[in-house]
Amino acid sequence: VKGLLNIQYAIKHDTVYVLEVNPRASRTVPFVSKATGVPLGKVATKARFGESLDALGFTKEIEVDHVAVKESVFPFNRFPKVDPVLGPEMKSTGEVMGISDNFGMSFAKSQFASKNNIPMEGKLFISLTEIDKPQAGEVGKMFTDLGFEIVATSGTHAALQDAGVPSTKVLKISEGRPNIDDMIKNEEIALAINTSDNKASKDDAKTIRQSVLANHVAYFTTLAAAKATAAAIKELKASSGELEPKALQDYLS
Repeated sequence: VKGLLNIQYAIKHDTVYVLEVNPRASRTVPFVSKATGVPLGKVATKARFGESLDALGFTKEIEVDHVAVKESVFPFNRFPKVDPVLGPEMKSTGEVMGISDNFGMSFAKSQFASKNNIPMEGKLFISLTEIDKPQAGEVGKMFTDLGFEIVATSGTHAALQDAGVPSTKVLKISEGRPNIDDMIKNEEIALAINTSDNKASKDDAKTIRQSVLANHVAYFTTLAAAKATAAAIKELKASSGELEPKALQDYLS
């Protein structure tokens, strides 16, 4: 193919699978162009019409000193009764970019730009699936070190206790009241991390997702995102919560 390719990969263990290859540009192209300062659309168009990459001077890996984070924007807040869960379908309606000289601040900027505003203090709700519970202590300590108070459902609470991380047990929605949904609606929760996917908690997880969305609580569903959030809060605290504006050209100069 001459020009741009959009490739979808899946990785299982050490095997890389190619799901599809499309001879077209994707939404990633303008993001990468802005992040690197190279107009990839223009380069690809000229390549498509016969110019070589050598003639275009595009023969080396691009190196940058900054970090750019792309975040998808979803329209879930316009559909309050829809379960804001991700699947194989394309549900995002746009993308934003956070850019700075480090990952934590770039991630923070990407979240604020996509209206998932990260708090710097308050109560953190954690509920992890069984496969994630061994990392409960590591993730929990990241946030307690940042000054957060943790509330957790029974299994995650036990995992945190075993790891020496203090937390307060909170009831699941299906276990009675007052429960985590009540705490969210009472504006007691500043941040939520919920990776639970077992059968008994599926309805609970759906209600929690809808509740945090309705109450504008920052919400993350993977351990990777939770760790990135901790890194973001650490950088925000170091800068006293300021998101320093800087022109894109300043990064690319």
